[in-house]
Amino acid sequence: MARGGFKGGMPNMNNMMKQVQKMQKEMEKAQKKIEETTVTASAGGGVVEVVANGKKEITSITLKPEVVDPDDIDMLQDLILVAVNDAISKINALSDDEMGKLTGGVNIPGLGL
Repeated sequence: MARGGFKGGMPNMNNMMKQVQKMQKEMEKAQKKIEETTVTASAGGGVVEVVANGKKEITSITLKPEVVDPDDIDMLQDLILVAVNDAISKINALSDDEMGKLTGGVNIPGLGL
């Protein structure tokens, strides 16, 4: 019987290292794909629209003229906040989904964006 219960330990370790390197390359590709993706979120029936990229950066905010009421700035701020949070939530879900494909759904800290 081999020491430690391993049969020919080194070939298995080399195989494992190759698999880890392959997974790392796949994760880098997935990360790049996520970063290049954009999502759009809206609030108030589409009167506020926010676009974010995979780096969790807001790239644009569009307001329809009818939502701009100088007497109700609080509502406009709330709508923008809802749309921004929805955009970020969509990016998080996209990132979780893409990384989950590589990790088999196992949550590995530090792999998400």
